[in-house]
Amino acid sequence: MNQLRKSFRELLRYPSAIAGLIIVLALVAISIYALIAIPYNEAIRLWRGGEDVWYMNPKNVPPEWINWFRRNDLPASFLLDSRSEENEDGTVVKETAAVSEDMNQVTITFSFDYPYESYPQELILYMNGSYTEKKPYVAISIITPDGRELRATEMSIDEADTYRFSQDQRLQRRLRGAAPMIGIFSVPDTDPPVPLQGTYQVVLTGFTFEEGSDFDARLVMHGQVAGWAGTDHRRRDLSVALLWGTPLALAFGLLAALGTTVTTMIIAAIGVWFGSWVDELIQRVTEVNLVLPFLPILIMIGTFYSKSIWLMLGATIALSIFGGAIKSYRAIFLQIKESPYIEAARAYGAGNMRIIIFYLVPRIVPLLIPTLVTLIPSYVFLEASLAVLGLGDPVLPTWGKIINDANANGALYMGQYYWVLEPAVLLMITGLAFALLGFAMDRIFNPRLRGV
Repeated sequence: MNQLRKSFRELLRYPSAIAGLIIVLALVAISIYALIAIPYNEAIRLWRGGEDVWYMNPKNVPPEWINWFRRNDLPASFLLDSRSEENEDGTVVKETAAVSEDMNQVTITFSFDYPYESYPQELILYMNGSYTEKKPYVAISIITPDGRELRATEMSIDEADTYRFSQDQRLQRRLRGAAPMIGIFSVPDTDPPVPLQGTYQVVLTGFTFEEGSDFDARLVMHGQVAGWAGTDHRRRDLSVALLWGTPLALAFGLLAALGTTVTTMIIAAIGVWFGSWVDELIQRVTEVNLVLPFLPILIMIGTFYSKSIWLMLGATIALSIFGGAIKSYRAIFLQIKESPYIEAARAYGAGNMRIIIFYLVPRIVPLLIPTLVTLIPSYVFLEASLAVLGLGDPVLPTWGKIINDANANGALYMGQYYWVLEPAVLLMITGLAFALLGFAMDRIFNPRLRGV
């Protein structure tokens, strides 16, 4: 423990190590937050969800923070719900008035500010009616900031109904042939169209014809930016994969690095201690394994058997155990084997495995720690590379899966750079953090580098 405390204090003398340690701790904190805020089953449900889950998001839009770097903000997406008391992006007022014994008039007014100089993608109403036999009937209209009232449509409401303003041909004719999003959000009689800024109201005036009958609505505007991470081609919020990709990347990298280095070290120690045919067998297996193509074998496993991330993890460890590190560890163990304290352990009758585990292995643990730390990002990049090649786990949201989806849907060709840059930056930051920390540890634990 004293040696560990001394090593940690010495580690803090290196600014690069402090920077790397801060980044690693931040990644660990993000991982813990992701596991708590989005449980595993919920993350899978969200990532595999369709229109019913992500209906409030537009397709293929960048994150809201890009407005910090623009002179004119792009319209942000929002959701207003008549059933919710908290609508941060506007106000919702629902009023019910009795017309007769069984008939009520229900008015829902959505109010929101529109301070933008460009147009939204879509305006959608999701309505839910509750009735026994007679459906509620509703008229939908829009009141613009200059006081105009635009009549949209009239319709009966089922248990679940959707009205998309941009797909209403009758509304387009009332707007003199202009696309609804341009006709609604433009200053009248301007050519080219100029967005009209101010407060808009979407008013639903409906009637119910049964006792206990009612209806509610949600107004969704699909803007040109959404969330802090943007969305993909399936409207999914990329923040789910960015957050959950962090613990998956760290777990894959740590388990692969730990499993490989520890197992390799123990196998090398066994070969040196027992010598003879045991050592010869280990060396021949290592030499054969060194000429095997590592990545193609993983590609074959993913193509013909399974793409499970845990299967890939096991295959990675199995293929890396008999690597070049065995020969490096063997050279060190050959020197340690001749040490006097090993002869003393033999003299008092210590067993073979006791000598290997408690006398040989601990002597090179200080050299193992820097190697372990620097190996983690290489396995993180390996998992991401497999996902980019289309061999990632089809269920789990990972950084590599985001890049694969972006590449498959032409994100770079369409200028959607955020889709690729966000996971790529996280991968680079992860690699940089462990590299800074590992190189500093190597200087501390490797006597030959202490004076460098």
